[in-house]
Amino acid sequence: MTTASARLLKLALPLVKTHGFTREALSLSVLSLPTPLARPLPDASITALFGQGDDARRVLVNAWLDDARHKMKAESSPTTALGDILKARLTSNKPVLQHLPEAFALLASSSPVLPLDPTPVLKHAADVANQACWIAHSDARELSWYTRRASVSAIYLAAELHQLTSPRTASAFLDSLLENASHAEKALDETTLFATYVWKSWKGIIKSSGVVF
Repeated sequence: MTTASARLLKLALPLVKTHGFTREALSLSVLSLPTPLARPLPDASITALFGQGDDARRVLVNAWLDDARHKMKAESSPTTALGDILKARLTSNKPVLQHLPEAFALLASSSPVLPLDPTPVLKHAADVANQACWIAHSDARELSWYTRRASVSAIYLAAELHQLTSPRTASAFLDSLLENASHAEKALDETTLFATYVWKSWKGIIKSSGVVF
């Protein structure tokens, strides 16, 4: 990605709240430059910088997800509890919550082979879990820690799903999942089954977002 593209992406992130993960948000980003352009970026320029059609929107989605993880790291420390780290990440969702179902639908529909591919959404949850676990347990190396990280990934995905349907109770729901997982010491196989269940729930929300497959 060019320096110009990265700069405009950064300027487009605050626009997601009002314009969603759209090409329009990318177009309007040039109006926030230190020396703003006279008019929004033409569609042809958006294509040249970020890709055609929904590909440009996916670039914006991924940039926003990266930025949210960076904020989670910046707002946490090695003494911050894992649950609080994950809650900080959920908090980043609040301003754009109404746009997230469509954002994940865009990611899930990026495969040229599968009509609905869970890989990008699962990777998102894994990236959050990986970052959160490294913040909370940066010196951990044992196998159980890697198993725990997989469990946290599934738990975060479930909490994010819950946030879309019941924002006010998302934090309490996350706490309950972390507490139950800790007490039950869930195995990786169980976590995999849990992740599969969560993905089925995500599919319903993604399809209801209006994206046609």
